Amino acid sequence: MLSTAKFECPADLLQQARQTLPVRMAVVGATDELSMESARRACEQGLIEPVLVGDEKIILGLAKTIGWDVTDVRIINTGDEAESAAVSTSLAREREVGALMKGHVHTDTLMRAVINAQTGLRTQRRVSHAFYMTVPQRKGSLVITDAAVNVAPGADQLMDILGNAVQMMHALGNAQPRVAVLSATEQPSAAMPSSLVAEEIANRARQTVDGAFVEGPMAFDNAVSAEAAAIKGIENPVAGRADVVLVPNIETGNALFKSMVYLLSATAAGVVLGARVPIVLTSRADPPEARLASAALGAVISAGEDSF
Repeated sequence: MLSTAKFECPADLLQQARQTLPVRMAVVGATDELSMESARRACEQGLIEPVLVGDEKIILGLAKTIGWDVTDVRIINTGDEAESAAVSTSLAREREVGALMKGHVHTDTLMRAVINAQTGLRTQRRVSHAFYMTVPQRKGSLVITDAAVNVAPGADQLMDILGNAVQMMHALGNAQPRVAVLSATEQPSAAMPSSLVAEEIANRARQTVDGAFVEGPMAFDNAVSAEAAAIKGIENPVAGRADVVLVPNIETGNALFKSMVYLLSATAAGVVLGARVPIVLTSRADPPEARLASAALGAVISAGEDSF
């Protein structure tokens, strides 16, 4: 049964984003109505100062169609999506923009430009994706990482994903986030390889990750339900109170976030971390509330980028 509850853009995230100046954000491929509407809404909400990258004639035509006066908005004319991605990453590299937003371009085209060793936005850390999940009428949030970029990360890659998520939580004002390294059990077992990796991650994190509680392996119920953790006698700083779940592979993360979206009407704000600037990734299937929340998340992270 699918939820019929209305999606909600988290008010606390919007409020936090509005506490700083609007971030200058390049919209990579602002050449379809959905991308332009998303940029306009984020601009009108005071979250971003958009830089529209793409075919200028198409952009101006779309602006007229949706009734958006872009007289004072910077537009950069490009020929195709590869050029749009290259120009946008160049803007970020030169600090002309503080974030990117995926528009009407293929994700792999954008990410190829981002991770290009010579001209991209790579740092010493692996790029990863995080979903900031909120559920209507419920306080708090849950971050799921990585459900979109890294397919089957090993222990070293998971440490990078963990580090990215912790730094994002710090930028959001959570100085000591609780991270559950997910498996299907709390007892490490060779029969369940993800439990052994989770145990390794938790042990390494205790030695190398500052400003976070990290526990694993943990099953999802015991990570988010204090009642379930109490019944099973699981006592640690994360049990029942996880802010972040670090998933073992993309299948787990993808199923988890989509279950929340379609069964709970959760709003999924998505962003790529680990590059020089945050990259807002949205899907054509995303509701307007998720697109606005994603822009707000990118703005907050960009404002706190000095901590990265």
